[in-house]
Amino acid sequence: VQLQASGGGLVQTGGSLRLSCSASGHSITRYTMAWFRQAPGKVREFVAAVSWNGATTYSTDSLKGRFTISRGNGRRTLYLEMNNVIPEDTAVYYCAAQSAGDVRGAYGYWGQGTLVTVSS
Repeated sequence: VQLQASGGGLVQTGGSLRLSCSASGHSITRYTMAWFRQAPGKVREFVAAVSWNGATTYSTDSLKGRFTISRGNGRRTLYLEMNNVIPEDTAVYYCAAQSAGDVRGAYGYWGQGTLVTVSS
């Protein structure tokens, strides 16, 4: 399984950004996929996840209403729609995939990360 995240960049407070993660590999369409983020000097934290068929999503309460996770392109691309961003959203965002397990826990496959910087 290979994951390639993209779409990061510099955005102003209140703006929007969409991250993408292209996934390849055997059975990836049957994997749960997720976004995590790691801000400078902080531990990596769970952002959101989506089930293999896209029917169920999981998110962090503090980000509900601003961030939306989805998957498309035959379930091979993961998206994170980020709206009304704030400086605290500045972080490296990672996509991840797993075949089973806690959707907020350990994932076996990780992308390289894409940097999002929110200016005030």
